[in-house]
Amino acid sequence: MADFRLKAEDAGQSAGLLDRVKTGDLDAFDQLMRANEKQVLGTALRLLGNLADAQDAAQEAFLRLYKSLNRLPDVQEIKPWLYRVTVNVCNDMHRARRRRGWEPLSGPEPASIQPDPELAWAHQERGRLVEMALKTLPEKERAAVVLRDMQGLSTREVAGILGSSEVTVRSQISVARGKLKKFTDRYLRKRL
Repeated sequence: MADFRLKAEDAGQSAGLLDRVKTGDLDAFDQLMRANEKQVLGTALRLLGNLADAQDAAQEAFLRLYKSLNRLPDVQEIKPWLYRVTVNVCNDMHRARRRRGWEPLSGPEPASIQPDPELAWAHQERGRLVEMALKTLPEKERAAVVLRDMQGLSTREVAGILGSSEVTVRSQISVARGKLKKFTDRYLRKRL
């Protein structure tokens, strides 16, 4: 499970890094980006279902971070803030798509090297099924389930990121899980 709390030594190093970034040190900002890029890109990919869009969203999230660094008083606020911004950027992209009436064609993502072709195929199929199922959820439910179940954040952390109460997040996750199960059950029955 993700934990936003930093050990004392890590907090000191991270605070020093944040201080360097705030003074305009681009190498320090690059280190900050590298430390958080996996979580940001993974969240965006799960919310958008498309690698190119996820990369655009991650880039926008880091741009917003850079522009807002002086308003973040504490290094411990960066991770939850980045998740919140990533979710907002992805939601903005979804709304823009709906206004234009456009959905990107989602082709297969580059396959990872797997020793067993059957296992690789099963992994790809599962990924496609999860992607299709996530696309059926409303934005808030999708964000809650991605942050909680796929990113491993606590309900409290998800509530803070989404600006909701813990009760609301638990409800959104419960409803989303039910919808995902129904979708996958129907999909698998049709395939048999």
